[in-house]
This record gives sequence, structure tokens and C-alpha cells, in this order.
Amino acid sequence: MTISIWRYSHLVLALVSSLFLLVAAVTGVILAVEPITYQTKGYAVHDLEDVPLGVAINALKQNYDEVLGLEVESSGFVKAQVLTMDLETLDIYIDPKTGGKLGEVEERPYIYTFATNLHRSLFLKSVGRFFVGLISLLLFIIVVTGLVLLAKRQGGFKKIFNKVQKDYFELRYHVILSRWFLIPIIILSITGVYLSAEKFDLLPDSIEVPQEMDVDHSAEVFADIQDVPFFKETTLDDVRQVEFPFSDDPEDYYRIALSDREIQVNQQTGAIVTSINYPFTVLASRLSLVLHTGEGNVLWSIILLLASASILFFMYSGFVMTLKRRKKGKVSIKMPNKDECEYIILVGSETGTTFDFAQRFYDGLSKTGKKVYLAELNKYTTYARATHMIICTATYGEGEPPTNARKFSTLFSNIKQPNTISYAVIGFGSLEYPDYCKFAIQIDALLQADSNFTPVMPLCKVDSANHETLANWVDQWGNRQGLKISLEHTYIKEVERVKIPFELTERTGLNVDDTFLLKFRPKQKITFTSGDLLAVFPDESGLVRQYSIAKINDEVLLSVKKHEMGRGSNYLYALEVGDVIEAAIDVNAHFHFPEKSAMAILIANGTGIAPFLGMLQHTRQKQIALFWGGRTRNSSLIYENFLNGIITTNEKISFMPCFSREDEKRYVQDLVREQQNVVLHTLTNDGTVMICGSLAMQHEVLDVLETILIENTTLTIEELQNKGLIKTDCY
Repeated sequence: MTISIWRYSHLVLALVSSLFLLVAAVTGVILAVEPITYQTKGYAVHDLEDVPLGVAINALKQNYDEVLGLEVESSGFVKAQVLTMDLETLDIYIDPKTGGKLGEVEERPYIYTFATNLHRSLFLKSVGRFFVGLISLLLFIIVVTGLVLLAKRQGGFKKIFNKVQKDYFELRYHVILSRWFLIPIIILSITGVYLSAEKFDLLPDSIEVPQEMDVDHSAEVFADIQDVPFFKETTLDDVRQVEFPFSDDPEDYYRIALSDREIQVNQQTGAIVTSINYPFTVLASRLSLVLHTGEGNVLWSIILLLASASILFFMYSGFVMTLKRRKKGKVSIKMPNKDECEYIILVGSETGTTFDFAQRFYDGLSKTGKKVYLAELNKYTTYARATHMIICTATYGEGEPPTNARKFSTLFSNIKQPNTISYAVIGFGSLEYPDYCKFAIQIDALLQADSNFTPVMPLCKVDSANHETLANWVDQWGNRQGLKISLEHTYIKEVERVKIPFELTERTGLNVDDTFLLKFRPKQKITFTSGDLLAVFPDESGLVRQYSIAKINDEVLLSVKKHEMGRGSNYLYALEVGDVIEAAIDVNAHFHFPEKSAMAILIANGTGIAPFLGMLQHTRQKQIALFWGGRTRNSSLIYENFLNGIITTNEKISFMPCFSREDEKRYVQDLVREQQNVVLHTLTNDGTVMICGSLAMQHEVLDVLETILIENTTLTIEELQNKGLIKTDCY
């Protein structure tokens, strides 16, 4: 399958540097732990800006016979080097206000020393440092190419932080984590390159010459260093290191490294004798080291730890994504010659999901005995015997074609087919993106404008590769061709469900539509709400059936239609009051009633009314219209007890039924059309439309809604669905 230059670059660079990145990431995780554990020693001084340098020096001199040096670490620890009575040098942490010893400086743990050497040079000295610098540069390029891919996937740089499309685990979290750790990884890569460049003297020379200062020999001499103006005014937060003089001789100076310069200071007068400013390269190097290591900042160390760990995840998820894409992009059957085929399937796919469906559809159609040809949209050409064309395409970025479909529009305008061709277009996308199926819409318009092409079915838009939508489309398309197509299911990882016992407390018999109601009480404490699903297991085979829930007084209400061969419905119908079943709650968050909407329209047919019965019980302050379609008036009697109690006590709720086999013989979509003023008022005031029931009904209702919006507003179905103002849960 064709991939873009950005994805190819991203993939190749990741593969080339994978081993080194693995080492760098693992050691990076280890080294990020060090500043965190170091800080737990508890020796940090939190008010360094309030401690004059003179106070710290005086406190040390009072506590120790000889002090060699003082260091203020970025961690906030104050470290002193002193001589013991045995004339041994001792490094200790101190309280700078009192000079008291807080603890001894311990030898660095071997694991951190080992990880540092491996991280910096791979134990290969200069050669290793070169490779580490190169890998840091490659990591930066990988991040840049990844950023471009992320922007394309999300629909532009401005939309990078928009909601992420639901997909398989590795792909979804590859996107999510890349957004979270984009900046930390960029910082790691840039600072890694800078530090390596410094080691190889690749940075501009910027040697500063020490500046001799004019000395005032008549300056006041102070007996106590705490009274010397310089030592009194300079606080420890601006000090890095202090080298103490060996004697009291005025010509023996303090050598002090401040944050921006190094100076020599007269110990009696505080006069600055010499000063040298740090060049930019030194300051940049120091900042790079802190940013790269997290030294002195626990929060930044944690971020670096997670960023290094995320690199390991990116390597894993990228490998999985590549395998999936390659697997989905391969044709499993040797195809006949294109000019011998009656059916042509053309595909535009970026991540492989669309190609996967096209391949399975190709397999199913081929098994009916038809000669079928499958190719990418970029390979569009003439087909001598073709009479049917099926185009399956995703949309990439801001309504752009996938990489393997970019040439199609140009090819189509230049190529004339020898036969009249019946066609159908399937658009793959996600309602979470504003440019939902935009490229598929463009292709459909392109074909409609060509007299040589005749549509067999209207454009089908598929949200998140929904299996039910695809299966329904295949059935409808097959029926029009007089074909029975068996579509092989893709493997879906089984959801781990927590089963709990539910006791049947009430039930009804069958109504005229073979529908019955069941009410279950969970025997364990569990959280659920109307719109969630009850997962029922009819037998020991692992088969699961899901039913929309109405929450009525902490009990689960189901509306079930009994099918002659339905294992789930027959299993439930056989239950008696008092029976206990093992079932699970599947949270269905996208179909919960929106608490922020002041008004709503609930649209259902048949048993799809079930979750709405529960929602109406818990939304007393909302303006709600319930549209319901059934076969006859008797079809609705089973719900009367629930509806009457709600409607008669709440004037804000209205119930509008319609019946397809009596009176005016209307369907629920006809009711939507008749009540378009109510619909428009709701949608233009940020109200919500919720649809539950059969998938065929959903399609009809959405078509009506789309027509109403086009005729009266500038709003689109996709825009409203993207905002969560149109919610669907159909089957």
C-alpha cells in the first residue's frame, strides 16, 4: 500500500535508529529516576534567596576548622568540602544558616554511573558520543515528521489537540502520547544534540578574558565577613560554587562562581578583584544539561521519565501499526486480469482500515463466482468488461485524499471507460472530525457528474469502521445484485466483562409485535445509567448479546423483540420472575443523556424506546419531545404504564407516536419531517437529538434531518454529530 513521504521518512528513521533509541530510552528512564530519589534525601534548602553568602561562610567557619569550598546545587542542596581532624577531606550537606551537618555525600550508585556512561557514549568513548549525538538529531527529525503526520491525521496544525478518533489501542495512544510528550521529547533531542556538539568543540569559540577591576585601597576593612557588603547582599540562590582562600592574607581571595559570571573577591573588603562573564555557549550548555537530566526539579524529572518511557511505547506501537498496515494492504488472492473483470473495487486507505474492508469484500464477492479486481485509486485505468465499480475510501487530514488516492481525480478526468458502469461509494471516517468522509463525498460528486456512471446506492458514510453499518451496506448492495455475500469478520479483541448476578423481578408477555419487557435487579452494588448496555450470555459458547438499558428505580428495564431463531431473545423470554442470570454492564457513554442541553428530541422505533423510558424519569427539568414509531396502536400499549406516569406529571415532556400499519400509515422519519419546526428550534438552540432503534430507521431519519438543515440553516449533520448534539445508538 502506498504511503506518504512523511510516513516513509518517519518509519525509515525510526527503524535505522531503533536500537540506539531503545538504549537511550531505557537509560533515560533510569537516569530520570535519579533526581527524584536524590530529592527524597530531604536536604534541600527552600529559602536560599533569604540566606546571605556571608552567613553561610561564617556558619561553616564556626563549625569546622578548615573549609575548602561551598557548592549550591540546582537541587537546592548546599554542599561543603571540609577537613576533618584526621586531615581527610569530607563532603557534607549542610544547613547554611547554622553550618550544621545534614548528611554525608554518598558515592553515586553504580546503576546510575553505568547508565550515564551507556547513555552518553555507549562505552565507545568518542565514537559512541558521535553516535549518541547523531541519534539525538535523528530523534528530532522523527519528532518533526511525526508532528506533520499528527497534523495531517487531526486535520491541520490548529486541530492537533482536538479529540482523537477511536481506533485500536496502539494507534490511538500513539497519537495521544505523542501530543502529551511532543515538547519534552523535542527538548530532549535538541539538548542532546547541543551537548554532543559541545563535546566535539563544534560550537563557536567564545573565550572571555578576565577583567581586572579597579581596587580601592582605602576601602573599609571588616572584621566579620557577615558585615562585608558584597557577602551581605549576595544570597545563595545566585551562587553556584565558592572556593575558600587558604589563609587570612588579604591577597588570598574568594573565588566565586555566580549564575552569570566568575569573580575573585577580597575577603576583608568585599571588593571584586577580577570578573569574567560566562559566554552564551556556557550558559546554554548549563541550561541544556539541566533540561536534559531534570537535575534539581522533581516535576521535570517525572516528565522526562514519562517522555523516555513514551519513546519505548512509540517504538512498540509503531512496529504494531506498521505490521497492521502492511497486513491490511496486501491482497490475499491472486486476481484475474483487470480487463476480464466485471466488478472493480478501488480503495483509498491511509492506515489500512479501509483496505481491510475492501479486501474482505473482495474475498466475499469473489466467492460468489464473480471475477473481481481490487486496486488502489491511484491505479485507476480503463476496464474493458467492467459494469460495476465499488469505491471505498477514507479521508485524510483536512478533507484530503489518502496518499494512495491522490492521483484519482486527475486520472478520472483523463480516462474514458468503454462501458457504462454502475457504481457505489463508501466513505470511511469518524464523526469526531469535522471533515467527515469529505473525500468520499467529492468522489461521489465526481462520478455523478459523469454520464458514463450510474449510482446503484447513495453514498454510504461509515463512522469508525462500524461493523453493523458495513454489514448492512453489504446486504443491501448484494440484494440489488441478486448476490448473497458473506463478509468475513475481523478479529476483535474480547472485552473483559465483570459479570454479576441479576434477579428478574417483573416481566410481561408478548405484545402484538412479539415484544416483551423484563425488569432486573442487580444483586450487587453497581453503577449504570439509561443508555448503557446489558451484556447477556445465552449459553456457554461465549456468545454475547447487548440490550439498551432503561434505569428505573435502580433496576434494569429491557425491551426485547422475540425472534424465532434468536438465541438471546429466546433465552430471555424463557426466564421466570425470581430467576437469576449472570450479566454485565457495558458503559455506553456516548449515548448518555446530555445534562447540559436544555431541550432534546428522542427518536425511536420498536424496542429502541427502552433507554428513553429511563431518561425521561430522570430529566424532569428538560423540554423533551419523544417521537416513536410502531406498527399499530396496540404496539404501544406495553409502554403505557411507564409513559402515562411521566407525561401526565410533567408538561415539559411530549409523546408523539406514529404507526406504519394503521391511521395515516406513517414512519418515524415522516413524523420528524412534520415536526421540523420543533426539530429546528431544538438544534439551533444547542439542543440534542438522540436516535435509538433499527439502523435502517437511523439512515432515514438522518436523511430527513439533513434535508431540513440544508433548507433552513447552514448547519450540517456532521457538524452537529461532532459537537455531540446528534447521538445515535442503532443496530
